Amino acid sequence: MPLPETSGGQTRASDAALLDVAWGSIQHGLWHGTRLEVRPWQFEAALRELGASFVTLRIGEELRGCTGTLEAVRPLVVDVAHNAFSSAFRDSRFAPVSPEEIAHLELHISILDSPEQLAVASEEDLIRILRPGRDGLVLEEGTQRATFLPAVWEQLPDPQDFLGHLKQKAGLPAGYWSPTLRLFRYAVREIEGGRLGSARAAAVS
Repeated sequence: MPLPETSGGQTRASDAALLDVAWGSIQHGLWHGTRLEVRPWQFEAALRELGASFVTLRIGEELRGCTGTLEAVRPLVVDVAHNAFSSAFRDSRFAPVSPEEIAHLELHISILDSPEQLAVASEEDLIRILRPGRDGLVLEEGTQRATFLPAVWEQLPDPQDFLGHLKQKAGLPAGYWSPTLRLFRYAVREIEGGRLGSARAAAVS
């Protein structure tokens, strides 16, 4: 799905709606153990379109959860609700978020553009066309698959390191290369959610 082309006012309203849904899905998870059930028809047209997103949670500088989808298979507003809940409670790297943590959570939404397959014959070709700070990258080899969002460039600014760590995330050696390797890049639109706020957070603790 191409990133929505909306006016500044529409974009701000859409972003606010997505943030409310994301926080609401996390709160619903704390109360009921399930994600928020979203009715797409109650939202503007841009949020009803099929879309892919990632939701990242942090406490301070520490990652607290990050899950998402690479293909647009459901309405964007539903995808955000699903991924917010999964990031808080289903990321296997972390224990589920507790009520005591919610006031300290910071939330970030990444809306993905449609991935573009890269036709490259070698790692050198790939390194040459990667755009540090801009490109999200998907790597596939058989059933092994991994992605890095563009935000990962902040921790891995060197393209060689970025690619090597992505291979390792997919379960491959850092120096791996094969003609069957499939690579896709994508752009994202970022939505910074900040914290839920102490007043609202207190209601779930």
